[in-house]
Amino acid sequence: MQNPVSSQGQNAPRDLLNGYRKTAGARDEMLDAAGNVKPIWRGLLDHLQGLGDRDIAHRFLRGDQYLRDAGVLYRQYNETVSVERDWPLSHIPVMLSQAEYQEISDGLIQRADLLEHVVRDLYGPADLVSSGQLPATLLTQNPAWLRQMVGVTPASGHYLNLLSFEIGRGPDGKWWVISDLVEAPSTAGFAIENRLAMTKVFPNFFATSNIQRIAGFFQDFQQQLFHLRGKSDGQIALLSPGQANQNYAEHAYIARYLGLLLVEGEDLMVQDGRVMVRTVAGPKPVSMVWNRVPSALCDPLELDQGSLIGTPGLVDALRRQQLNMVNSVGAAVLETRALMAFLPKIARQHFGEGLKLPNIATWWCGEQTKRDHVIANRDRMIIGSAFSTEPLMAIARAAGPQDARNITDLLNQSGRELVGQEAITLSTTPTYENDALVARPMCIRLFVARTRAGWQVMPGGYARVSAGDDAKAFAMQRGGKVADVWIKGDNPVEAPSLLVSGSAATQRPSARAALPSRAADNLFWLGRYVERAEHNMRLFRAYFARINDGATDDAPLLGYLRTNHMDGVASDANAMARRFEDPLEAGLTAARRIGDRFSPDGMMALHALVATTTSLKKRDVPPEDVSKEISLLLRQITGFAGLVHENMYRSDGWRFLSIGISLERAANMAHLLAQLVSPDAPDGALDLALEVGDSVVSYRARFSILANPVAVTDILGIDDQNPRSIRYHVSRAKWHISDLPGQNNSHVLSDVARQILLLETQLSASAPSALTPQAMAKVQHDIWAIADALTQAHLV
Repeated sequence: MQNPVSSQGQNAPRDLLNGYRKTAGARDEMLDAAGNVKPIWRGLLDHLQGLGDRDIAHRFLRGDQYLRDAGVLYRQYNETVSVERDWPLSHIPVMLSQAEYQEISDGLIQRADLLEHVVRDLYGPADLVSSGQLPATLLTQNPAWLRQMVGVTPASGHYLNLLSFEIGRGPDGKWWVISDLVEAPSTAGFAIENRLAMTKVFPNFFATSNIQRIAGFFQDFQQQLFHLRGKSDGQIALLSPGQANQNYAEHAYIARYLGLLLVEGEDLMVQDGRVMVRTVAGPKPVSMVWNRVPSALCDPLELDQGSLIGTPGLVDALRRQQLNMVNSVGAAVLETRALMAFLPKIARQHFGEGLKLPNIATWWCGEQTKRDHVIANRDRMIIGSAFSTEPLMAIARAAGPQDARNITDLLNQSGRELVGQEAITLSTTPTYENDALVARPMCIRLFVARTRAGWQVMPGGYARVSAGDDAKAFAMQRGGKVADVWIKGDNPVEAPSLLVSGSAATQRPSARAALPSRAADNLFWLGRYVERAEHNMRLFRAYFARINDGATDDAPLLGYLRTNHMDGVASDANAMARRFEDPLEAGLTAARRIGDRFSPDGMMALHALVATTTSLKKRDVPPEDVSKEISLLLRQITGFAGLVHENMYRSDGWRFLSIGISLERAANMAHLLAQLVSPDAPDGALDLALEVGDSVVSYRARFSILANPVAVTDILGIDDQNPRSIRYHVSRAKWHISDLPGQNNSHVLSDVARQILLLETQLSASAPSALTPQAMAKVQHDIWAIADALTQAHLV
């Protein structure tokens, strides 16, 4: 990653303000109209100016390192692929005073009440349309308005429980609402991560500067979710589109942070109008869903039939009031840009007063007078789709006389489908670039949650900072950055936490935590893929060790090894590296799909493993060094296995991960022994088996003889004390399977329990001499049959 400051070696305090004044906009967050530093910024500026370049660089890198360790990344897309990039944190926060925050909060709370009133009417009596306050075409032609949801009343009585609003300050100093984000408000989890990173950058200053904490907001929202669930025994789930979604990392983080069950559409099913989650213990009820799937895609049965990420029957469950949702399906209609043209008038009708925090001036071009206004002022307008639920992108701009005529014709022909919005110049905020403070345009995203005490605004936020002077270049894809938002008070602040205190903290859960079958399946395969990669590494290391000892590629043992275990690719370095990289990439994909259950340290270690194998493929490693390089990889992969295994809570998820490792290792060893203890195996095959099985030292300690088939089969096949033997891992898998849900409910064994008991008994009762190559091949077949039975019992 590029160093945020240059490596000039300077560490002396200096003046950062003079250069900044030259870049500040007409309205700046840090400077007042006279160019003086605002009081709330003075402390941070003095603190920053008291640091030298090296100190600043060290602090910024410390924050960036936290984000990398936490797995906070974003996906950069092009026409063919998406690539994970470092999180683009701007290390200078946006600061607001407590008084200004309170004024903004009052306006956002009023707007939240207004949006609740509007959505309740649009899916209820439709008085706004019948009274003429809204044109009917904004519903009938609006793809965000879901006719199927008309008359569906939320079980909780509220359509909206969590909103976010993007706001910006104009040249006149007033704040304006740029966007209403209602359907699936995102980035709240990233706001937490930004805050944690900033506490690493300015730890002492943050702790002593009366900056409002944000944990209390999430604590109150978490309690609201439990309140909405009521006395039901159902789960509270966060429904995500899945790993391909650009916000999946945030979904996983916020689910983990709030203690929610992260699910995808395929995890859910509807039985008799009740939503159930498929778990390893069978279907379990779900009472509350925080939906992050676009409304139109959440139910392919009643809504978009082409959806692959929804759950059939979800709308019916809502209709029967068997399910609560944070925000109602269909609430995206409130994000329609044309609605902004009518909200000020609806607010005056509903509240008897105007909007405390106005939105960007908007004109719906379906009305002649409004259309004429937009035409007359087209040079300072952004003209776009009336039904867009995204920040408005201009369909046309008047760059010359011909463009102006084209826009006029377009508006007159398609006015009902278009809006004009006034283009505003946003205020600037400090960023740190090339050893200097630079002013960049910014907007702020604030979050509003319904709690038992009413609406509450998070005392902080998520700022988007432009990549340059272009106020439209906020997107990370275009180089935009993000910043934390600090609300500075006058008095010391409390530091709330989601950790429960008192007697509630000592109450143990009454049952094991629900584990969705999809999550268990990914844990199972994660274990298998990592073990498969390790087995391949041991094979190739043994091969190249013999090359280093003077053997040639045409040596019988090496030819036998290439043909039976290595697909003939040993001499091809790229093909060899792919035998490590492919299973590790597959394991990384599985781990990403269970981001709420897999530790950031484990994810980081797995990323590092993949990166190391990729570099091995790119580097031209001499044959004599390949064995050493693979040894480094093996130490890395065993370190990863130890990190994950020793630090993982002994839950059902840990059991499925462990079963995957054990079945893969036992099957690989059975295949290896079936080939290398065969009478047809070349000289040196038994020593090779001991080396690949990492049992050379154990063998010498037990047997004072040269390697022979019976002794090698003993230690690698049926020795119950050797963690590399088949029997050890069959017994280990049997122990884990016996503790899975539903395995102890009857005196009759399940299919998977019966199969693994038979195999363990066979191995326990067999003499080493009885485990012939044919018997080993059958053991391998039986292990894969056990994996299939496990999948049918718990993972399908």
